[in-house]
Order: sequence, then C-alpha cells, then structure tokens
Amino acid sequence: MSNKNMEKVNDKLTNMKPSRVIISVIAVVVVLAAVIIPASMHIGASNAEEGAFYGTIWALVPAFVAIVLALITKEVYSSLFIGIVVGALLYSDFSFEGTMTHIFNDGMVGSLADSWNVGILVFLVILGSIVVLMNKAGGSAAFGKWAATHIHSKVGAQIATIILGILIFVDDYFNCLTVGSVMRPVTDRQSVSRAKLAYLIDATAAPICIIAPVSSWAAAVSSYVPDGQGFTAFVAAIPYNFYAILTIVMMFAMAAFKFEYGPMKKFTAAADAGDIFNGANPYANAKDDSEGKNGKVIDLVFPIVVLIVCCVIGLMYTGGLFSGEGIIDSFSNSDASVGLMLGGAVALIVIIIYYIARKLMNFKDCMDAIPEGFKQMVPAILILTFAWTLKAMTDSLGSTPFVEAIMKNAGAFEKFLPAIVFLIACVISFATGTSWGTFGILIPITLAAFPMGHALGVPCMSAAMAGSICGDHCSPISDTTIMASAGAQCDHVNHVSTQLPYALTVAGVSFVSYIITGFIPKVYVALPISVALMVLTLVVLKLTVGKKKTA
Repeated sequence: MSNKNMEKVNDKLTNMKPSRVIISVIAVVVVLAAVIIPASMHIGASNAEEGAFYGTIWALVPAFVAIVLALITKEVYSSLFIGIVVGALLYSDFSFEGTMTHIFNDGMVGSLADSWNVGILVFLVILGSIVVLMNKAGGSAAFGKWAATHIHSKVGAQIATIILGILIFVDDYFNCLTVGSVMRPVTDRQSVSRAKLAYLIDATAAPICIIAPVSSWAAAVSSYVPDGQGFTAFVAAIPYNFYAILTIVMMFAMAAFKFEYGPMKKFTAAADAGDIFNGANPYANAKDDSEGKNGKVIDLVFPIVVLIVCCVIGLMYTGGLFSGEGIIDSFSNSDASVGLMLGGAVALIVIIIYYIARKLMNFKDCMDAIPEGFKQMVPAILILTFAWTLKAMTDSLGSTPFVEAIMKNAGAFEKFLPAIVFLIACVISFATGTSWGTFGILIPITLAAFPMGHALGVPCMSAAMAGSICGDHCSPISDTTIMASAGAQCDHVNHVSTQLPYALTVAGVSFVSYIITGFIPKVYVALPISVALMVLTLVVLKLTVGKKKTA
C-alpha cells in the first residue's frame, strides 16, 4: 500500500464517528465469535484438564484482538478489556460464571495481588511524585531556560533527548518519566511533535537498559541463566543485540538526516504548522506545575542523580550486597520491583529534605506533590492493570507451551536459528506486551539447545533478548510503550502508530544481521555489517520516501 493510501486510511480511522467505532468493535467481536465457537466444537479433547484451547494458537488470540481493536478504534482501555473478555471466554469454554470469575478474580485481582506488580505500581507513584516535585521546585523550568540558550534547532532538541535517555540507563520506567518531563518544554519550543518525542523516549528506554550492565534489565536477564553465569552471559550478549544497537544508530541518523517517513511525517508536518499533538491532547488537564522561580539546573540534576544512586543501591541490596555478596552477584540476584521501590522511596525522602533546605518548597507543598504525582500516573496505572490482566489470560491459555512447541520444531535450521529466535521473540513479546516474560520463556530454551560454549549460544540468547525488546517496542499493550506515551504526554495510539514503521525498519535489518550471524558467528564481522546496512537503509528511505526538514 502506498504512503498516500496509508495516510488516507489513517485519516479515516482518526475521524471515525463514535457510532462507527462501536459498529467496528461489534463487527470484530461477532466475526471472532463466529470463527471461534465452531472451531471449539471439533478441537481435540486431549487437553481437557487445561481447556480445549490450551497450548494452541488460540492462546495468542486475546492479545491479537486487543491490538487490532486498539489500532482500529484508537481507544486503548476498551480494546484491552475486550481482549481480556475474549481470553476469559476461551478459558471458561464460554461459561458466563467462569468468564466473570476469570476476568476479575483470577485476572485483575490476581495481577494486583502479585507483589512484583504492586512494587512497580508503588515505584510509578513515587516517580510521578518526584517529577511533580522537580516541576514545582522549578528544576525543570530552569533546565528549560538553560536549554533554550544552548539548543536552537530541532536536531539539537532531538539529540539532547537521546543523550539524556542514554544517561538514564538504570530503569526504563524512570527513563520514560524523567526524560519526558525534562525534555517536553525543550522539544515543544523547537516544534518537535509529541509523537516524535514519545518515540525518542521509548527508543532510549528498553533498548538502552538491555545493553546496560548496571540496570534492572540486566538483573532480570541474568536470573534466567543457570549456573551463576548470568552476568557474564549478559555482557557477552551485548554486542550481538542488534535491535538495541541499531535503534540507537537510527535515532542519531534520523536526526542528522533531518527526515521522517510513515505516519510520523504527518505529525511532523503538523508540528511545523504549530500543532505538536496533531489532534487532541489527552493530557490537556494534567498540571505542569513549574512554579518555582528560584530553581536552578542543579535542582533537576541533583534529584536525578540521587534517584539513580538510590535505585542502584536498592537493586544491589535486594541481591544481598549487604549480606556478603559481591557487586556482580548482587545485581544478578536482585529483585527489580523491590529494589526500585525501596530506592525510589529513599530518594523521595532525600529530595523532599533537599528542596525544603533550599527553601524552594515548604513541607505542605511537598506533601501535596505526592497525591498529585499519583493522579498523573492514574492513566498509566489503569492501562498497566489491564495489560497485566491480558497477560494473565494468555498465560492461562498456555501461550508458553505453544511457543516452546514452535521452538522445538525450529532446531533443524541451525544456521538460521538466531534469526528464527529473533522472530519468535518478536511475536510473543508483541502479543503479550512483556519482554521480561519473553526472556523467561526463550532464554532457557535457547541455552538448552545451544549452551554458552557453543558458537551460537550467545548469539541465540542475544537474539531472544533483541526480539523481546523489538516486540515490546512495537506492542501497544507493553508497559514501556505505555510509559513512553505518559512521559511524552502523547496520545497512546498515536505513539504506537507512528513508532511502528521505525521499529519494523530496525527489526528488518536486525533479522538480516542474525541470518549473517548464523553463518558467521563473529561479532567483529556481524556488527559492522549490521550498522552499515542500517545506515544504507536510512539513506535509501530518505531518497525514496523521506522529505528533508530544515533545523
């Protein structure tokens, strides 16, 4: 389909009346019911204990329904909920009582009762409160004024966003919220669309964390590798993580080449005309409390440094640093949810004391910032709750054994296995919206097939990581994607639709790179070739579909 036709389709979808949206939703549900119900009547009964749909392709249908509806209706809450309902219907064999119980008791309540999930929610509230504190104290405003005297172009604003995102490598949630809060005034002043800002935030969140040895992601990946080789394996896999590396290359190259393509081009044109949202702003009622008049740049830098240091210490504390474990082992054994929550809580206390001591805020103002931060996180918390519930639906339908069965049948194509692993990781991460869950599924399987000593051991492990990041990056139900939209205060569906062509471009080059790696498993050969292919691809895109933009 041509770009013009795609733009017409996007315009039609964007301008659909509510009645047409409702009709579209009903039509999709009816078609699915017409297909699923007859199919359920002749599926084998060998899996009767788990359910007729367990461990089959139907395990991915709930996520597929949610994703398709989100793209059609451009409304994420109802889309996620309908996906949840479809999953519960399949799980309960279309029993009303079983469906209701599975949705609310097993799904929502079960997800919110999970201590790991609750820790993440508490961490989000803390981050939101810290962001509000920085704004009210005037730290963000001071940085904006400083940036105004040093950043005078779109290219500069984008490069500054990328660099800040790279520097905040400890955790993707912290990255999304902090970079968004700090850079929104800067990019707005240079007429960078919120969709492009959301892409830059998202592309410097998970892709940076997955190649940073000191991060919650490194700890998560290390926990899936046996025999205490987790951290060593993670470091060895970094140069083979083509998707993460090429995403960074693409961001810098796109800024330097000054062009956009796909739906992002339309958003950029609108931003040039003065509309950085290209439509409604879902965060129009959110407060941007940059009230402090005496704030300085240090009032932004100090809280960020404190939060990073406290989060690092918190991660190592949960891994046993103060119980005799070494630094590497404490990171490998850390609990990201607990560590980030504890580190964030300590950082919040230190930041409040700092602002009071600086006389930028009084105690009451600091306390008022906490519920205000909570309010700003409510949309993200709601989407996360629905996304976790949807993941519970796919898990209960046996998405893990389904993927394992696919992997077992892929072993005959050994040279192509890194590329196959990459694709499978992309699919499962995209459908479930979780990269960490995909790590847990694929890394043990790949290491069982090709141990660390095998030539394809590290490349296959890295392909699983890269594919997980790619699917997570593309998925509208991914928590990181959701947080990037929140950080940029950009409409979530607009962020997903504009980011997807960019992510798929990097995914295509990464896929080719993994094919090369299967035949030549030498990083000093595969990595330079992949970077060269990425740059060449962008040059071709600029010459064919891109349009030069002045800085």
